[in-house]
Amino acid sequence: MEAEDMEMEMEMVVEQSSSSSTKRFGLKNSIQTNFGDDYVFQIVAQEDWASMAVSLSTNAVKLYSPVTGQYIGECRGHSSTINNISFKVPSSPHILCSSSSDATIRFWDTRNFHQVSCISAGPSEEVFSFSFGGPTHNLLAAGCKSQVVFWDWRTMKKVACLEESHMEDVTQVQFVPGHQNKLLSASVDGLMCLFDTSGDINDDDHLESVLNVGTSIGKVGFFGDTNQKLWCSTHIETLSVWDWKESIMEVNFEDARSLASDSWTLGHVDYFVDCHYSTEENRLWVIGGTNAGTLGYFPLHCKSSPEEASTIGSAEAVLFGGHAGVVRSILPMPCIPGRITQSQGIFGWTGGEDGRLCCWLSDKSFDSNCSFTSSALVAKSQKTSRKSRHSPY
Repeated sequence: MEAEDMEMEMEMVVEQSSSSSTKRFGLKNSIQTNFGDDYVFQIVAQEDWASMAVSLSTNAVKLYSPVTGQYIGECRGHSSTINNISFKVPSSPHILCSSSSDATIRFWDTRNFHQVSCISAGPSEEVFSFSFGGPTHNLLAAGCKSQVVFWDWRTMKKVACLEESHMEDVTQVQFVPGHQNKLLSASVDGLMCLFDTSGDINDDDHLESVLNVGTSIGKVGFFGDTNQKLWCSTHIETLSVWDWKESIMEVNFEDARSLASDSWTLGHVDYFVDCHYSTEENRLWVIGGTNAGTLGYFPLHCKSSPEEASTIGSAEAVLFGGHAGVVRSILPMPCIPGRITQSQGIFGWTGGEDGRLCCWLSDKSFDSNCSFTSSALVAKSQKTSRKSRHSPY
């Protein structure tokens, strides 16, 4: 374990407000991933939550225990920015996959941290995003500059390349959960394209629909009972909700930051990190942050008729005091009975441009499905660094 990287102390925090008295338990656990001005880009967890992987601006991936914060090891080999990491390699729970601006997609065995395979996207390419899926779950799709490229990940052979659908960098590719033959791509050109990946894939016959967002797209995600809904956040911090099956934009929050900031007393919401969907409650939150590192979970109220106004509600959870800069990634712990993480009361982990990982503890006086209600962190004060937000890809 990297003993110098970690400060941990347990303490209870009791906060009172004019409207209620709430006990909040804080886990004093802040990990400095490196000593310098390195960023935390992304945090992902294994399916069984045995470890979580953290991509850093040092072009390395470090692994930690999501329950204890203990350092496990690291994977090194990329020579440029790591843009995407994932444990979702089919039938391979110990394999971590990473893509980079060094034009490679690498596969790592997290039991010994060795690289076990590597795909090269070609000279001068950058791989911004990737996803596993396809009708027989054999496809690996990736956004490589303005192209969407497909490999058979079992043989590592390229099977298709779509060159005409996008004009600029493809920031996101995702196979639709529950519809594994459908692939969505999103780009700096402001377009989201939906493809059918059955048979021999090509631009002419397999492009099903094009959704025009109108500005550079940062992140997308699926939600709803059958994942028929799609949220999309942009690089200018707008937010929209779509029905991808009907190719219809249902809600467009062009002033999303102002709407989130209106009912918040902890500063203006400067950016959005991600969205979080609760299957149990069928609710969607957008997670916004300040340049000083405070985060809020803001519920989206999407109305069902044109006469009603869609709104962004007041923050239902606030993560305050852990970060001293922009937060880049959030890993929420699952609210699933029987998981080992539930006994620890951990709300989740965050990582940011201050090089820190912060662990947040849920309020144990609330039911696990209501863990958004109250959350707090007490962390050791470390040096503060202020910088402009870095491009996410």
